[in-house]
Amino acid sequence: MSLSVITYVLTALAAVVVVLTRLRMRQGQGAGRFHVGSRLLDVHTICGVLAIVVWTVFLLLPDDAAARSTVGIIGLGLFWIVAIAGLLILVRWLPSHGRHASEGQSDRWSDGPGLSVLAHVGMLVGVIVFTYAYLNPSAV
Repeated sequence: MSLSVITYVLTALAAVVVVLTRLRMRQGQGAGRFHVGSRLLDVHTICGVLAIVVWTVFLLLPDDAAARSTVGIIGLGLFWIVAIAGLLILVRWLPSHGRHASEGQSDRWSDGPGLSVLAHVGMLVGVIVFTYAYLNPSAV
């Protein structure tokens, strides 16, 4: 499978991660031990939507387009913000210690952090692949 196909598939999967994270975390309903603020979720969602749109434009622009490299850099920057915000969202699963520590909350999506870890570590791997693809334009 070529890097080009992998890049397109990972772009589609990134869209799924952004949408499902928003759906799972809306109105503070997400599972975990800690509450994640709405601003972090908003950063994840807004930058995620922008990253997907800008990166898709980058992928569809012809190689000789004047603004292609600038569009690619902006898309990558947005994706790195999304990946970092997603990893910060995983903080809600860290174990809490102490006398006043609360029990972890669950939801109907899963029994633990598995889905969130898969999505956000996968997003990090995807962004690394996107960065590699950007730095090696002959591969895409």
